[in-house]
Amino acid sequence: MSDLKRTQFGNRYLTDDKDVFDHNAWYYMDDIQWDNELIESIETKVKMNALERISTEKADQLERDANLLWDQFYDKHETNFFKDRHWLFTEFPELNTTEETKTTESEENCQPLHVLEIGCGVGNTVFPVLQINSNPNLMIYCCDFSSTAISLVKSNALYDQKRCNAFTLDVTCDDWLVPFPKSSLNIITIIFVLSAIDPNRMQSVMTKVVDYLKPGGLILFRDYGRYDMTQVRFKAGHCLKDNFYVRGDGTRVYFFSEEEIDSMFTNAGLTKCFLKSDKRLQVNRAKRVRMYRVWIQAKYCKTIIHN
Repeated sequence: MSDLKRTQFGNRYLTDDKDVFDHNAWYYMDDIQWDNELIESIETKVKMNALERISTEKADQLERDANLLWDQFYDKHETNFFKDRHWLFTEFPELNTTEETKTTESEENCQPLHVLEIGCGVGNTVFPVLQINSNPNLMIYCCDFSSTAISLVKSNALYDQKRCNAFTLDVTCDDWLVPFPKSSLNIITIIFVLSAIDPNRMQSVMTKVVDYLKPGGLILFRDYGRYDMTQVRFKAGHCLKDNFYVRGDGTRVYFFSEEEIDSMFTNAGLTKCFLKSDKRLQVNRAKRVRMYRVWIQAKYCKTIIHN
C-alpha cells in the first residue's frame, strides 16, 4: 500500500529568487503574492486572447456535441493521457479512512463509505482509492459524460463490481438516473470536471449534486484557477465567454476564482471547510522561462439540520 503514496509537492518552497532555475517546479508560500507587474502582464494577455470570441452558433454546436467530443478524446487517448491521482490522499485524506479507523474499530465494523466521483474519466481517481482504501464497506460510484470513458473503466482489471459502479451520466440534465437514493453519499469528488461545463449550467449542477449528499457529507473539489498558465496561453479565437475557452480538440475549460466557487457552493447549501488557491511555479530550465500554475482546491460540507 505504501508504494502508492507519494510525498507532497509543497515541500519545496521558493524563498530566494536567485534559486528559481535550480529545479523544475516550486510551491508558493501562502503569504507570497504575485507582484503588480506580473498580474498586469497576465491580465493583458488574457484580455488579448479574449478579444476574438467564438460565434454563438459555433458555441451552441460545441454544447450539443460535448459528449461526442469527449468520446473522441477517449477513443484517441484511452488510458494514456491522465495520470493516476495518488496525490489525493495527501490533499483529501477522507478518501482513505482505513488508517484512522484501524485503531478504534475492527475491519468488520468499519462504517460504510459511499463515494461518488463526478467526471471519472478512465478511473484515475477511482482505482487509486480502490487500491489504497481497504474499508470492506467502501462503495465508489463513478460517472462520466462519455460512454467511451465508462467502457474503459469497466474494462480495467482493477474494476470490482462489489466495490465500484460506473455509469454514464450527463450531470447538466434536470433528471438524474443514478444507482443510489438522495441523501445517501458520504463524499462527492468534483475534480477537474466542473470547468468543462458551461458556466451558465454550473449552479444548477451543484444544486443537484448536493441533493445526493448526506447531511454532514463532504464535497471535495479541485479545478483550474483564474490566470493559470493554460488560460494565459490560449490564442485568440478560442474564447467562448469570459474565462471559458475551447481547446483544439473541441473540449472546453473554465478558469475559476475563489469567490465564484464559494458563492456557487454556499448557494447550493454547503458550508465551507476550506478554500484556497494552490499556486505553483514551473520553469523551463533550458529556456529560462517561468510558467505559473493556479488551481482552486476546496472542501465543503452539507449542513446538518437539527430538529
